[in-house]
Amino acid sequence: MIDLSRFPITAKWPPRHPERLQLYSLPTPNGVKVSIMLEEIGLPYEPHRISFDRQDQQSDAFRSLNPNGKIPAILDPDGPGGQPLALFESGAILLYLADKTGRLVPADPAARWHALQWLMFQMGGVGPMFGQVGFFNKFAGKDYDDKRPRDRYVAEARRLLGVIDRQLEGRIWMLGDDYSIVDIAIFPWVRNLVGFYEAGALVGFEQFAQVRRALDAFVARPAVVRGLAIPAPD
Repeated sequence: MIDLSRFPITAKWPPRHPERLQLYSLPTPNGVKVSIMLEEIGLPYEPHRISFDRQDQQSDAFRSLNPNGKIPAILDPDGPGGQPLALFESGAILLYLADKTGRLVPADPAARWHALQWLMFQMGGVGPMFGQVGFFNKFAGKDYDDKRPRDRYVAEARRLLGVIDRQLEGRIWMLGDDYSIVDIAIFPWVRNLVGFYEAGALVGFEQFAQVRRALDAFVARPAVVRGLAIPAPD
């Protein structure tokens, strides 16, 4: 029997299946990256919903796993050397799961580095900038009379969409014919930008034909459909 009791987070969210990877998350763009990845690779896991309404992410239990207080985070009972591994940051988790299973990241060293540069592109650009557009268009920012901050992030989001659109020209997915962790990282944020954030018209999404085509293909994948709904509501 695997014992994860030395990890304080398991006292607040007791695992029913401690032999499985434990996922602590919520269906946000960063959260669903990991649930989609897990569904794509078929690795057994147990999801735990971290409720923002209850401020679960700020609890001592959750911060014991991620000091930054952000979802997602994982606890893998079968980490390197067969020892449990706690990990946070969605990009790091995607790469860890890809390496663990030998799936969805190129094996060739040069191709792998190309994949990593696009993963960093999402982490450093797409996520933060699209999130700022969401704040200024969907949430409190919409009440600001001064629209210059909103317009600054809208312009940068539009520029990033152009970068993605050009990369997809002549390619099925971001790296070519093969679907990868890069697509899993980028397209939940594109989906949120034009869906939940309601910013499609604002960023001129219709002009990015390749992004629209790839987004449609992404959300049609069965593993993506499942992953977008995990963790389920309480």
